[in-house]
Amino acid sequence: MPANDLQPALPALSPMTAALRSALFCLAVGATGASPALRAQTATAEPQAATTATTAATLPAVTVTAAAEPSGELPQPYAGGQTARGGRLGLLGNRDVMDTPFATTNYTAQRLEDQQAVTLAEVLGSDPSTRFTGQIGGVTDSFMIRGFPINEGNLSEVAFDGVYGVSPNYHLFTEYIERVEVLKGPAAMLYGMSPNSGVGGVVNLVPKRAGATDLTRFTLDYTSDAQVGGAVDLSRRFGEGKEWGIRFNGLHRQGPTPLDHQKSRAEVAALSLDYRGERLRASLDLIEQYQWTDAPTRPFLVASGVQVPAAPDGRRNVSQPWGWWKSNDISTLLRVEYDVADNVTVFADAGGTRSDVARLSDQTPTILNAAGDTSSAMQRWRFQINRSSFDTGVRAKFDTGPVRHALALQANLYSDRIANANVSGTPVQSNIYAPVARPEQSIAAPRFVPKVSDSTLSGVALIDTLSAMDDRVALTLGLRYQNVESNNYVAATGAKSAAYEESAVTPLAGIVFKPWRNVSLYANYVEGLSKGDIAPATASNAGQVFAPYKTKQQEVGVKIDSGALIATLAAFRMTKPSGQLYGTAYAVDSEQRNQGLELTVSGEVLKRVRLLGGVTLLDAELTKTNSAATQGNRPVGVPNVMANLGAEWDLPWLQGLTLTGAVNYTGKAYVNQANTQSVPAWTTFDFGARYRTRVAGKATTFRASVINAFDRRYWSGVASFGTVSLGAPRTVLASMTVDF
Repeated sequence: MPANDLQPALPALSPMTAALRSALFCLAVGATGASPALRAQTATAEPQAATTATTAATLPAVTVTAAAEPSGELPQPYAGGQTARGGRLGLLGNRDVMDTPFATTNYTAQRLEDQQAVTLAEVLGSDPSTRFTGQIGGVTDSFMIRGFPINEGNLSEVAFDGVYGVSPNYHLFTEYIERVEVLKGPAAMLYGMSPNSGVGGVVNLVPKRAGATDLTRFTLDYTSDAQVGGAVDLSRRFGEGKEWGIRFNGLHRQGPTPLDHQKSRAEVAALSLDYRGERLRASLDLIEQYQWTDAPTRPFLVASGVQVPAAPDGRRNVSQPWGWWKSNDISTLLRVEYDVADNVTVFADAGGTRSDVARLSDQTPTILNAAGDTSSAMQRWRFQINRSSFDTGVRAKFDTGPVRHALALQANLYSDRIANANVSGTPVQSNIYAPVARPEQSIAAPRFVPKVSDSTLSGVALIDTLSAMDDRVALTLGLRYQNVESNNYVAATGAKSAAYEESAVTPLAGIVFKPWRNVSLYANYVEGLSKGDIAPATASNAGQVFAPYKTKQQEVGVKIDSGALIATLAAFRMTKPSGQLYGTAYAVDSEQRNQGLELTVSGEVLKRVRLLGGVTLLDAELTKTNSAATQGNRPVGVPNVMANLGAEWDLPWLQGLTLTGAVNYTGKAYVNQANTQSVPAWTTFDFGARYRTRVAGKATTFRASVINAFDRRYWSGVASFGTVSLGAPRTVLASMTVDF
């Protein structure tokens, strides 16, 4: 599709993106004295994360805010640099892994760089507690954590620097990410209620900011079949005390993907400014990303009574070649903190995102029979999604006798607005094994985009960590009051079709005990919140509003840190209630229970040999339902086993050369609550290598890897609403990074 067919709201390169790229390009050229030929290349050079360039100046001892704050020093990584020793825990600020009463994993920029991850999907796909449930070549990054969905739908549930409502809405590119932090289990107390009611865990992105060392980095990358990308990563600090920082990441990538008749294009501009004074610290993050995909894929529904057929070749694409999807996200986050005293810090954040989407595509194709025939509704859509977030609070440290306190008080406000409209075309038929190209349909774009829903989440939270015995024992207690207001609207008239307002209080209790310096025993009780239901019109209690659902988790675990390797073993139990229609009345008396064991490892097990991964064993059950046919069954999309193990080996006879490999396993998962439809277990293998050297005196890294090396055909995941996704085919990745 030619560029002039883009919607006005979705320019090929927006003024903001062009301005940021031009300004930072001039900065790079001025700093490096690059030749005209090199300057011409910077428009298509790819940024890569630099852990050494993002280490910030250490805070004064009086600062209450921890390392994840704008001025803080990033936690040091374990051997090999794949995971960090600490991460942000929402209201608690930054915490060392061994001081945290939760199971967490903090993936570093180096991990993202060496993995050659394009979006968040690749990063979390290697986490043993998390599974990607979106479609390769599709339009969103969605997941399950501990068997509960995250980021499904049209409201992003990924936090950005600890704040909801700021991250780009559908895909999240790795170019501007310094860390991907995964907290397993519900965390409404720490982050507030998730915008789309997710309770399985929290994924938080820490943005790249200028480090103590200047950085000018260019990267070129290649993905089979013929997609080429380039990016730039620039970092500088200014001022007498280097108190001012600026970092820019820019990306342009386009070309054919491994899927049949699919092409994609992505452009990203991310600018981070920060100030680090003696008492005042502030940061401003600006991100704009644009995506355009021809023939975007969609997950499959499976018709009732039909067994899921064997997965086709992952290259097969039933989407019509003339379909397309375009999106533009603009995100902003301003953070300020000030030390009013040596032990008291006040803080405030304000940010938001605007997302514009247009698409002409197959709407969730349905598999009709064992032969793999499909039927899809062709629709042309327009979406406008606005989200905003504000919070303010205070952190303080003080002692009461032998007990130390770290107290935090916060008030927050989140809001979103969704507007959409669509025009339908004629349904098309195809086949998953032999896709059929149908004649192109001319479907007019919707004339206007009415508001269909809005919501406001507001709350107040108070939390205190009490530590004693030289910090060998730490008890964390907290409460959050959360108010939820939500409205749905009739598109044609704008009148409210449903209104919801309820509130709830969620507690948190966590304890860490260190019998030895390198061993932590921990336990927690936490609750998550999901918006309650409104009884449907068919119920005798139609219109009744139910309080937010509370997902409850109990967890115990042990963490062992050898200095080069960390291992976490956790046992958890989570129960999530829901509502169903019983006879004529709608009641909240259904329940899903997920319990299991989780083992994760990261770091160096032998000299020059590093591991990253683990295994999760899940016992999931529908403990309460309104049907004997589903009582006691396994929930949709929850496998009984998930395992990942990645390994790296630095060859001793050739300095700078590292061989890599990974094995990924997911057990059988059901597609429906009756447990009559399922996708089988699958295993894939990845292999790769990287070589760090110097070329013409410049630090240079070459990387190459093969994903799904044996070209396994498999259904990779099942979303909570029963759609299945096709696994990626064998894919070759290659890149070259140069530091100037």
